[in-house]
Amino acid sequence: MSELQINTTQNVKIKFTAAGVGERLVAFIIDTAIKIGYLLVLNKVFGVFEDMDQWSQIGINTVLSFPVMFYTLALETFLDGQTIGKKALKIRVVKIDGFQATFSDYVVRWFFRIVDVWLFGIGFFVIVFSKKLQRLGDMAAGTGVISLRDKVNINHTILEQLNTNYKPTYPNVIKLSDNDARIIKDTFTRAKAAKDYSTLIKLRNKLIEVVGIKEVKQGSDIEFIDVILKDYNFYTQYM
Repeated sequence: MSELQINTTQNVKIKFTAAGVGERLVAFIIDTAIKIGYLLVLNKVFGVFEDMDQWSQIGINTVLSFPVMFYTLALETFLDGQTIGKKALKIRVVKIDGFQATFSDYVVRWFFRIVDVWLFGIGFFVIVFSKKLQRLGDMAAGTGVISLRDKVNINHTILEQLNTNYKPTYPNVIKLSDNDARIIKDTFTRAKAAKDYSTLIKLRNKLIEVVGIKEVKQGSDIEFIDVILKDYNFYTQYM
């Protein structure tokens, strides 16, 4: 299996297993089957409008086809880089530069489907010959697709030991995603072990900015970042 190396903003390299062509193809087939099933149901249910004039029928069909047209874009946006097919195959779209993929990134990937999927399926051939197993849309958006089937799951790597009576300090940590928390913990662990205080200061300042913390209640950078990780675990595991 190929590895996809993600460089974080703190210049920390994290290696993931890139999703293979087979996994992505099966996910695509599942998503396509869902869309075809939706269209078949529409055809049967809305066949009652056969007596309508041609333009009215075209208008209704166009509106009802929107879920198919925007299926991938909508689900990847709201499901953090996954569609139903990707969830079933345990794969996900991520940003290679370590940032969370944005709506504009998903739009670029979705737009390039015109070439990658509908132009002789050229995207699947590009994936085969790409070192990072990217299709053209991934290259344009700076994204990749990773497998979540690793021996250590992303969610497992961010787990923190919490006391039963633990009380969180910063509720705004829910703004972070699992991918964000993993990057934060990996950077924090490496910097703490290497006594890289410069990176710890940068990480602390970035967290204050991103999470939107107005008052820091811990003295040291290490204490603050440790509380952020524990709070994130509290809100994602127990709430």
